[in-house]
Amino acid sequence: MKKNNTTGRRQFIRNSALTAAAFTIVPRHVLGGRGFIAPSDKLAIAAIGVGGKGIDDINHILMSPHAQISYLCDVDDRQAVDARKKLPKAKYYKDWRQLFEREASHFDAVMVTTPDHNHAVITMGAMELGKHAYTQKPLTHDVYEARMLAKGAEKYRVVTQMGNQGSSGDDTRKVEAWVQAGLIGEIRRVHCWTNRPVWPQGLPWPARRDQVPAGLDFDLWLGTAEKTNYFKELLPFNWRGWVDYGTGALGDMACHIVDVPFRALQLGYPSEVECSIGSVFSDFFVEGYFPKSFPPSSIVHFLFPARGNQPPVELSWYAGGVLPKRPAELLPDEPMGTWDGGVIFEGTKGKIMTGMWGLEPTLLPTSRMKEVNLPAPTRPLVPGGVEGHQRQWVEACLKGFGAPVSSPFSEAGPLTETVLMGVLAIRSATYREPGNTSPHPVYPGRKKLLWNGEDMRIMNFDYANQFVKRNYRQGWALREP
Repeated sequence: MKKNNTTGRRQFIRNSALTAAAFTIVPRHVLGGRGFIAPSDKLAIAAIGVGGKGIDDINHILMSPHAQISYLCDVDDRQAVDARKKLPKAKYYKDWRQLFEREASHFDAVMVTTPDHNHAVITMGAMELGKHAYTQKPLTHDVYEARMLAKGAEKYRVVTQMGNQGSSGDDTRKVEAWVQAGLIGEIRRVHCWTNRPVWPQGLPWPARRDQVPAGLDFDLWLGTAEKTNYFKELLPFNWRGWVDYGTGALGDMACHIVDVPFRALQLGYPSEVECSIGSVFSDFFVEGYFPKSFPPSSIVHFLFPARGNQPPVELSWYAGGVLPKRPAELLPDEPMGTWDGGVIFEGTKGKIMTGMWGLEPTLLPTSRMKEVNLPAPTRPLVPGGVEGHQRQWVEACLKGFGAPVSSPFSEAGPLTETVLMGVLAIRSATYREPGNTSPHPVYPGRKKLLWNGEDMRIMNFDYANQFVKRNYRQGWALREP
């Protein structure tokens, strides 16, 4: 790939402007009108994956007057229709590799909003070119990839942001301040839950092979994953439930929900993880074995060791309709969390309950909210809060490496690793001993996995280590920074 010469392009523009200024000085607003922003002051962005969440990210990025979407890229022309109508001047590609090869000198940053399994390879390719990166949650598909992207951001000195917009929210910062001020005392137990999945899970991979629709390059969509048959229900959304492409309910929502206690309690790597999964019945009372699909429901328990003067914390994750027990302090008709999920912190002096993204934080019982002097957030607020997450990244890119953002890869990487540890546990729950043809898997809920975070290795169940780093399709491997 070509080396990035974006810095050279900008320097040339600046030098040219200085030379011109030596002969005549004209106020910028006279040339372009009040509010005019020169092209040299805009961030040229290549948007990769522009349907669904992609067009939503584009709309939020364009809330910044300093953002310019110069390139659009999507493997499916059908999904790109709205973005291409909105941005007719943006050049369109189907293959991000060709975009990088041909246009590297003409853009400054990338936005990656593809299915999970291709996040890492695209993002790393961009960072190698010196491009700033905004990548949707979860940051990666595998634990190993999250570690590599965090290293890559540091090595290539680019501004990065994961798309967990709640990390820019005011309420997330409120919860951090309450917890860290000791408002509910010492915290050893946290519950997190989601209403996901809202797509099919617990299914066998279809044997049929449907016709690939016109406009979709399915081989390019597969990317890092092995070749397989196409079936029409897979795209554009239900890939989340299949282990080769998505990361299930954890990958979809935990970077929003677990992010709140992860930051507030400064959790770091877990030392232990265990899970139980919902049963799937393929025939009358015969438990199905569908290793290509995530189970319909799951509970995952993480143990985080003591950090400094903070005690160990057990964090439990609930998905697929299962919930933690309602706190005794919550009145019978009071809602628990928000419709899509929530968090409960259990402290020695009380409890805190929030919704997704830390929304609507409240002390329990809720009557305490009128009795306690609540500390103000200490971390700076982001203009626009949740809605300003993408704009914050744009503004930081123009300032350069080291400019503050809410979810840089240095922080999003460890959070994603923790989330994907839960995915690893769930996938390990379908383990069968060699030669076992029974429809009943051996492991679900029966083994605690001991995790060495520094070495990225399960210490007591080697079978599970295959989920730390998957095998890539030939020609698609992730390059280490």
